[in-house]
Amino acid sequence: MAFLANALSRVKPSATIAVSQKARELKAKGRDVIGLGAGEPDFDTPDNIKAAAIDAINRGETKYTPVSGIPELRKAIAAKFKRENNLDYDWQQTIVGTGGKQILFNAFMATLNPGDEVVIPAPYWVSYPEMVAICGGTPVFVATTIENGFKLQPADLEAAITPKTKWLMFNSPSNPSGAAYSEAELKALTEVLMRHPHVWILSDDMYEHLTYGDFVFTSPAQVEPALKDRTLTMNGVSKAYAMTGWRIGYAAGPMELIKAMDMIQGQQTSGACSIAQWAAVEALNGTQDFIPKNKEIFRGRRDLVVSMLNQAKGIQCPVPEGAFYVYPSCAGCIGKTAPSGKVIETDEDFVTELLETEGVAVVHGSAFGLGPNFRISYATSEEQLEEACNRIQRFCAALR
Repeated sequence: MAFLANALSRVKPSATIAVSQKARELKAKGRDVIGLGAGEPDFDTPDNIKAAAIDAINRGETKYTPVSGIPELRKAIAAKFKRENNLDYDWQQTIVGTGGKQILFNAFMATLNPGDEVVIPAPYWVSYPEMVAICGGTPVFVATTIENGFKLQPADLEAAITPKTKWLMFNSPSNPSGAAYSEAELKALTEVLMRHPHVWILSDDMYEHLTYGDFVFTSPAQVEPALKDRTLTMNGVSKAYAMTGWRIGYAAGPMELIKAMDMIQGQQTSGACSIAQWAAVEALNGTQDFIPKNKEIFRGRRDLVVSMLNQAKGIQCPVPEGAFYVYPSCAGCIGKTAPSGKVIETDEDFVTELLETEGVAVVHGSAFGLGPNFRISYATSEEQLEEACNRIQRFCAALR
């Protein structure tokens, strides 16, 4: 359609949203569908956070807020970075957006010119390359391997950097793979970045609090303080605090960048929801006691899913260090014939046939830039996960 912008030709719809929509449609038709596509905790928002929102309503905190967020929340964000990440930011070096997506989008909008490149390790969250493309930049993908735990290797990062590189888009723990970088692994990457002073780091720490076992989370500017002046560290309350619908993301970084993002947001949405911001103040400043409890539940689910998937014929599932996803390979199923008679040629064929045959909705790995794999979100009950994995085992056993 000639009326629409040319930029739309560079952008694809979100595959994760599409899978959830397809699952909903099949459920509406009476199909028994287990949806494992959405990256959303199944826990309710903690009561102290909900109470803070109600208090804010009762106090009349229902007016427009400053574009970059209420001072109380920005100060809570600065305190969080100091307390948990040993990163010193003035509260005016922080910004609040309507979810992490807006933070990322505004950062790219504020910095990218046509021809600028953004290095994105694959597999990647589906929205990263689309945001870069909308903002006029060029995504540069660097493949990882299942053997390396889906982690970017220093030599591969070095090879991907050109004079046009503006950002490294870094996500640990990762959506979709759950891969998380140890301090030593991160140090090896920051050493590469230190050799390329024109490259900035956009660190998406959204799954920071969801790591398992003895793993200790670190962020790039924490590991290499000399990178702090060219790092935007992004986070939010969606995952650890089970506040996906509240839509609060935040970041801290160099003042010049924060001011540019503020200017863009001022012409875009202005401030985020006032009530949600006050709830986020309580999330960051209040009790954190529920986080370890939720983590332990997630860890049990992870272990169940990994164990059962590795018992499925043709499936290989590594153990992720964080987030609430697994990213198994279905390479052993490619070339086989499904019960419907369809030959499975791609991971998209695999997940389509799995949904049609067994009613299990997962997301194909090629949507995240690396296949043949698929992503499962284990942010649902063990009962549902066990049933879903039984169905996956049955589906794989039926392939010929």
